[in-house]
Amino acid sequence: MEDFLTRFMEHFVGRIHGPMHFRMVLQPLMACIFAFRDGRKDAREGKPPFGYAVFTNAEHRRELLRSGWKSVGKIFVLAVILDAVYQYVDLKWFYPGEALIVAALLALVPYLLLRGPVTRVFGAGAEQ
Repeated sequence: MEDFLTRFMEHFVGRIHGPMHFRMVLQPLMACIFAFRDGRKDAREGKPPFGYAVFTNAEHRRELLRSGWKSVGKIFVLAVILDAVYQYVDLKWFYPGEALIVAALLALVPYLLLRGPVTRVFGAGAEQ
């Protein structure tokens, strides 16, 4: 496990400075744009903030996760594909675990961190 973490951190730093490094900015930006759009939509529809609702509303959890995946799923898949291309070009090998972790960090984390607060800012969270 320690070897995996060491290798991952070395490769992650390489992604920041290596070829295709602009995706490290572009993919989180796209995830934030979708989170902002979905958070405003949630506020207009009077829905509770996304992250809070996913963890506390068991009866609607599946629907919430499906709507979130519908928005950010394409960005996640694109992040995995671009990371596979990066690995092939720079590392000459494919590490699927690294590709999934990097894709989650670039696409899922920004989306999850932003959608709920946007909903709160635009009003639905204050009423819940």
